[in-house]
Amino acid sequence: MAVPKERIFPTQAQVLGATRPGHDAILTPEALAFLATLHHRFDARRRELLAERVARQARYDDGQLPDFRTDTTAIREGHWVVAPIPAALRDRRVEITGPVERKMIINALNSGAKVFMADFEDSSAPTFANQIDGQINLRDAVDGSIAYTSPEGKQYRVEENPAVLVVRPRGWHLPERHITVDGEPMAGALVDFGLFAFHNARRLQARDRGPYFYLPKLQAMEEAALWNDVMAAAEEFLDLPPDCMKATVLIETLPAVFQMHEILHALRGRAVGLNCGRWDYIFSYLKTFRAHRDRLLPDRGQVLMTVPFLKAYSELLIQTCHRRGAFAMGGMAAQIPIKGDEAANEAALAKVRADKLREVQAGHDGTWVAHPALVPVAQEVFDKYMPSPNQLNVVRADVNVCRDQLIAPCSGTITRAGFDNNVEVALRYTASWLDGQGCVPIHHLMEDAATAEIARAQLWQWLHLGPLEFTDHAPIDAALFDHSLAKHTHRLIESGSPVAHRAEQASTLLKQLTHADELGDFLTLAAYEQLA
Repeated sequence: MAVPKERIFPTQAQVLGATRPGHDAILTPEALAFLATLHHRFDARRRELLAERVARQARYDDGQLPDFRTDTTAIREGHWVVAPIPAALRDRRVEITGPVERKMIINALNSGAKVFMADFEDSSAPTFANQIDGQINLRDAVDGSIAYTSPEGKQYRVEENPAVLVVRPRGWHLPERHITVDGEPMAGALVDFGLFAFHNARRLQARDRGPYFYLPKLQAMEEAALWNDVMAAAEEFLDLPPDCMKATVLIETLPAVFQMHEILHALRGRAVGLNCGRWDYIFSYLKTFRAHRDRLLPDRGQVLMTVPFLKAYSELLIQTCHRRGAFAMGGMAAQIPIKGDEAANEAALAKVRADKLREVQAGHDGTWVAHPALVPVAQEVFDKYMPSPNQLNVVRADVNVCRDQLIAPCSGTITRAGFDNNVEVALRYTASWLDGQGCVPIHHLMEDAATAEIARAQLWQWLHLGPLEFTDHAPIDAALFDHSLAKHTHRLIESGSPVAHRAEQASTLLKQLTHADELGDFLTLAAYEQLA
């Protein structure tokens, strides 16, 4: 793409990562100049907002509880709506998500889902090769040339009427150490967004396909406003119409649920919806209340969307979105098909149907699945109960959610099986992530960084906010964790798994994080320095 010289910042981003054939078509001098421009204009502000996150968490650790802001009452009570939603996004009843891997992209686009969210974040391990290969794959998907031939010779191509492409860049907190500006690592978010926009935005805009983005891990309206300004700057730089870039925001942190009106308002020219990012939301609940023994959560298998604090979150999101003319997207079904066991597979699909029925009857406009085989399952439910393209007419006037409902403690139990499962999932996922895989099937569930974070955070809390005991009254202590971790590490080594060679490395990291005096913010931040 040719860019007028006067628009190129006098410095370029520097590439430190090892490149492969084809990467130079993505990491062009013009694209690197564009990245440098974004970094110079916005990175200092990003760092300030991350510092505010730290200060906010310190207040929670000291006993303060999250609440609605008093300085933004006028926004919450005002009469305003977001800009009209583009035609391509008015029916989002089923969305499929997955990493930016070539075969996955083709299968997702062909899955029958209305939208494919190509994920640079929680379902991707951000090796430099993965990130830049992902940009090549998306460029080829946008220009219609993407194809893949398996080692067995099977050929994959995109069929007619593919899903609408939406891209999720990394969150504001994640660095990209392989690309620097003036010696400073760039924000992963700016790299992912910048490279995709630079190479694809004009083509997508010409076809009325955006570009469209999913924005993760926001905690406050100011973080949404930063994204709005980044997109506005990119539109100006690339000679695109204002607000052609559209955004759906994942409400997957506890602080953000108290600012949903404000987040939509900050993005009101380009916001098209909010999403119940349920797994990260549960993780954020754990992290926010890491020092609050009265808000411990039970086994993660017991923390369903029907528990009071999650039900309140879902219903408030629906009410907020529809009041503002935006879509309220449901959450992820993590189940995957169980081959060779028809009864177990049907039981898993029944859970998916029940979850999607709850969502559509509550008023959600669409939902997420992690596997192509679940697209028709979810679509059948939404087609039956939502014959129209969306449910913006469902205003949920019956919902009256207060602060205490959104942070209500969750009843339940801590079992030996739940504890042991958390150890196994955290270990196996970490080993896979360190080996470059960010989306891992474990016990017929598709685990990503969010679900692994729940397992890790629960282990830390159960050990550090005790003394606690299992349902059989046996104590939960560090010795038990060490024994379970050693057991699963040995099993992984002996399993013959492709990631067995990462078992000891993952075990050491998980042990350090779990024994630490403070719950670490993100597993992926701690592991990133060990990633190839």
